[in-house]
Amino acid sequence: MKIDKNGTQSSGKGPADWFTGTVRIDPLFATNEARRGAAGAVTFEPGARTAWHTHPLGQTLIVTAGFGLVQREDGPIEEIRPGDVVWFEPGEKHWHGASPTTAMTHIAIQENLNGKVVDWMEHVTDEQYSGQ
Repeated sequence: MKIDKNGTQSSGKGPADWFTGTVRIDPLFATNEARRGAAGAVTFEPGARTAWHTHPLGQTLIVTAGFGLVQREDGPIEEIRPGDVVWFEPGEKHWHGASPTTAMTHIAIQENLNGKVVDWMEHVTDEQYSGQ
């Protein structure tokens, strides 16, 4: 058994290559030789969002606070709120983030396949984010 005590892992700023706007990532757990999954709590300030991306083994989001938006490629923008659980299929191109006026926090869980948990792509444009 191993307990990672709250506050022992440093928060980090979401890299500009992966996000638009202000994003904080609080790591929860990482993959290792016995654990294929990794997770983090990700907080998006209003208007902040991920770039388009995919996950080789899919991704689960658990919304814990605020009001957010998600979209898969060629699908509608959908609203997410605390308690909602979102599943993206392996290889499904998508983005997620806060609403234009409200911050949002979710726990993101993804699994490692051959050393990779995510493939980052182009940024979501302002037009795509606003649904135009």
